[in-house]
Amino acid sequence: MAQFHTLHIQRITRVTEKSVAVTFAVPDSLKEDFNFSAGQYITLKTQINGEEVRRAYSLCSTPQEGLTVAIKEVENGTFSTYANRELKEGDTMDVHTPEGRFKIENSAFAKAQTYAAFAAGSGITPILSMINTTLSQSADSKFVLVYGNRTEEEAMFRDELIALRDQYKDRFSIEFIYSQTRVDGAHFGRIMKATVNFVVKNKYAANDFNEYFLCGPEAMIKEVSKVLKENDTKEENIHFELFTASTEEVTIDANLDGKTAIKVVCDDEEFEFTMEKDAVILDAALDQDIDAPHSCQGGICSSCIARVTEGTAVMSQNQILTDSEVAEGLILTCQAHPTSASIVVDYDDV
Repeated sequence: MAQFHTLHIQRITRVTEKSVAVTFAVPDSLKEDFNFSAGQYITLKTQINGEEVRRAYSLCSTPQEGLTVAIKEVENGTFSTYANRELKEGDTMDVHTPEGRFKIENSAFAKAQTYAAFAAGSGITPILSMINTTLSQSADSKFVLVYGNRTEEEAMFRDELIALRDQYKDRFSIEFIYSQTRVDGAHFGRIMKATVNFVVKNKYAANDFNEYFLCGPEAMIKEVSKVLKENDTKEENIHFELFTASTEEVTIDANLDGKTAIKVVCDDEEFEFTMEKDAVILDAALDQDIDAPHSCQGGICSSCIARVTEGTAVMSQNQILTDSEVAEGLILTCQAHPTSASIVVDYDDV
């Protein structure tokens, strides 16, 4: 299983008033370990006020440029506030090797592809990596971006995106959308049904899009996915990544009374203990000081995926695994409760 490595921060660049880009220096001995596909993320781990804090951030750089993430400061955000206000060049941080299923495979650049992306706010970070990599690595591929923000000033990487548009006039187009200010040449409002139809039925109707990539708030992703499907887009061609977990209260249709005897397999070690069924498998493992892989703990990244090899479990929510993967026994352990008298959860068999 991939591990954390301590890396030095090579560069910190102010992107907007409330966001920074952090570039890590990767030694030659770890170059292969930190190779990634456009769209993937890394998990950062550090100590803040004596507590271990982990957060997952999408890579906004191309694999050729190195390892850079952009971190937007959010209200009451422990890690994001620390990164924006206290982190310094030369500091070290524990960095997990790249992960994530929201990506463009490197093999895709061998042929011409046409992509469309819908991003809101900091959802631009993995999309920027996809755009840059596609344009630089595939001479005949095209990209259309719909990018929503409240104001121009809050739009991360706006100038870089405009420079890319100017450089690749025939292959890259942007539709900026601002919800709190009117800007010449940009749309006013939010990314909604009319926005999607404008792209697929109007301005870019002649484009035969191969894949769609959506990144941002859950409400936006649901709306865009729904409209794309109404326009006969196949579900397998719609890829998304959530940046915030759902706040809706979830009711689990399962009996979670009693206890479960659980065996956890992690890094070739086996751990056996008893846990309450109404507890979350990842939390129970961490309470046993098991170094189980995890990051967001909110069901929006894929760090904590494991396989149930014996017994059964139910997830409170799942926005990542496909039906076939669930049928094969994969679970998000940060969302999973055991439902059988005994269960075996294997982090190594993923």
